[in-house]
Amino acid sequence: MRENTEDLYAGIEFERTTVEAAEARTFLSRLSSKTIREDSAIGVKPISVLGSQQIVEFAFRHATVTGRKKVTAVHNAHIMKHTDGLFLEVAREVAKDYPNIEFDDRRVDILCMQLMQKPQLYDVLVMPNLYGDIFSGLCAGMVGGLGVASGAHVGHEYAVFEALHGSAPQHAGQNKANPTALILSGVLMLQHLGAIEAAAKLQKAVEFVIADRKNVTYDLAPEGTTPVGTREMAEAIAQAMS
Repeated sequence: MRENTEDLYAGIEFERTTVEAAEARTFLSRLSSKTIREDSAIGVKPISVLGSQQIVEFAFRHATVTGRKKVTAVHNAHIMKHTDGLFLEVAREVAKDYPNIEFDDRRVDILCMQLMQKPQLYDVLVMPNLYGDIFSGLCAGMVGGLGVASGAHVGHEYAVFEALHGSAPQHAGQNKANPTALILSGVLMLQHLGAIEAAAKLQKAVEFVIADRKNVTYDLAPEGTTPVGTREMAEAIAQAMS
């Protein structure tokens, strides 16, 4: 779960040679009593109570509705005490409202190592914007690549669901691309709409087809076997639902 409106991706940057960057360097040096090199570009990392609270509450609600058991807040609060520290503080407060969901937190560097060694320790991860961008790629690589990675962008009034890899025009019309990411995005959409049973049924169908390994695209096909196309894999998932 990735906060997606602030952090270093908020778009508050100043190119190093601009007047604005020079003013920012002078201003920040005076406020912090730290020297900023004159050839530095400047980026600002805003972390708010509201932004943190919204994403952590979303993570806990998702865990509750989908039967997840644990939420882990990801941070670097030991270094960035007032930004990531705020995120962690808010996460701990929100966790008190969900006593039936286990809560813990991990430093971002430790989590990178432990996801490689002991991924079974984790369930739902919630984090600021930049870490979320990095971990979405890392976790996709752990489970088969971008072809199986689904995505959801949820706001107050609208939600958009899409494969994490976005469009792939180079594969258009070839009946080759893995449909799993887009279908699992449909699972997320069904969950968002409250159709939990339908979402679970579709999820299980996808899992069955991938585990069966007979009707999967080239990126999932075992060595020495013949892969199927996009349409054939999707049809196998549809049949598995029955």
